[in-house]
Amino acid sequence: MAKISITWKKSAIGYERSQKRAIEGLGLRRLNQTVEHEDTPSIMGVVHKVRHLVEVKPVDSDESD
Repeated sequence: MAKISITWKKSAIGYERSQKRAIEGLGLRRLNQTVEHEDTPSIMGVVHKVRHLVEVKPVDSDESD
């Protein structure tokens, strides 16, 4: 399955609590932190909710397993 890289770019101060919890749910703890997740509909739904706070890029995976 494809992976995406999510980077927290803008502070969640002044936004709804649900958006702050979405950031936490993605595993982001501080600004400019990057995490990788599978590209699933549930993850993309959370990313869509906070799309103005994060940057999303596809991850190139060289799976040689």
